[in-house]
Amino acid sequence: MLFEPISIADLTLKNRFVRSATNEWLAEEDGTPTDAIGDMYEELARNDVGLIITGYSYVNVQGKSNDKQQGIYDDRFIEPYRKVTSRVHKYDSKIVAQIVHGGRQSMIQEGMPLLAPSAVEDTASGKIPVEMTEEDILNTIEDFVEAARRAKEAGFDGVQIHCAHGFLLSSFISPYTNQRTDKWGGSVENRARIITEITRLIRERVGEDFPIMVKMNATDGFDITSGKFGLDAPECVEIASVLEKAGICAIEVSGGIFEAGDVMSQPNIDSEEKEAYFKRYSKMIRDTVDIPVILVGGIRSKKVMESLLNVYADMLSFSRPFISEPDLVVKLRDGISDRARCVSCNRCFDHNGIRCSYDFGDSA
Repeated sequence: MLFEPISIADLTLKNRFVRSATNEWLAEEDGTPTDAIGDMYEELARNDVGLIITGYSYVNVQGKSNDKQQGIYDDRFIEPYRKVTSRVHKYDSKIVAQIVHGGRQSMIQEGMPLLAPSAVEDTASGKIPVEMTEEDILNTIEDFVEAARRAKEAGFDGVQIHCAHGFLLSSFISPYTNQRTDKWGGSVENRARIITEITRLIRERVGEDFPIMVKMNATDGFDITSGKFGLDAPECVEIASVLEKAGICAIEVSGGIFEAGDVMSQPNIDSEEKEAYFKRYSKMIRDTVDIPVILVGGIRSKKVMESLLNVYADMLSFSRPFISEPDLVVKLRDGISDRARCVSCNRCFDHNGIRCSYDFGDSA
């Protein structure tokens, strides 16, 4: 089934492999996508990755969370992105833009406060954000909607709204970071309201046939002994159901915020037992919703991949393995390999340009 087609809304994908979004540190400082980004995505498309989700693209300057991230906050980015999507579309692959606001995990920029649903300190960085006003929220919703419009005009096959990993929309759905008592906080429906409003207005702006997906935290990842009460099951299942009703057409299940430690990109995945560490959550969500569920997180071996499909997820998503092996899908399909060589050393998160231990003749 790994190599069988599947449809997300009206978008048909040739196989079940997804390139999960990751920061590549390859954009210009103002967020303009570069030829190097096009090179990376074209290589993945040439090697049969069915769906490519681009790296974090911030919807306004205030939402930038790292150096050399892609932006999508201005119409001048449409043409550079069009060059990227046309390169991917030379092959039978699809490409979706991930649109994001960093929230309390944004970069500190002069004259720009860190915005969040509530003024809850980020204990990983010591930053204390400013609680968003109603006007801040409505302006940010508009920024997401305009980002989606630009994505469609640039030739993307859809957008993925980033609602995971402690960024702004993730902070809204989490009871740990959203302590509001107005219509944007409290109940599951209220905490998800900003996402459902973004989805509704994107539909109005770009039409019903443009796929809108989400990457969603199923858990904030706090240990029970931490004393912090964050998002987890069963609330994540309720949120997934709310998003499906709002018009979301696929959910990528992930987890972890920076304060919780190595939850999101767990290191040293060196056995089948350690793989697919969010599968419990994806199964609960898949058993509830009727839209495709995509699972990310430490998936490495073909045997595990095959066991996950149609039970825990409909598609499988990879970030670190595709950094190490852009041709992984071809190797698995042709029997050249039955396992990704990635050992989850996490050297690919070094923004100085180290992409993989194997680039240095080192597999540890």
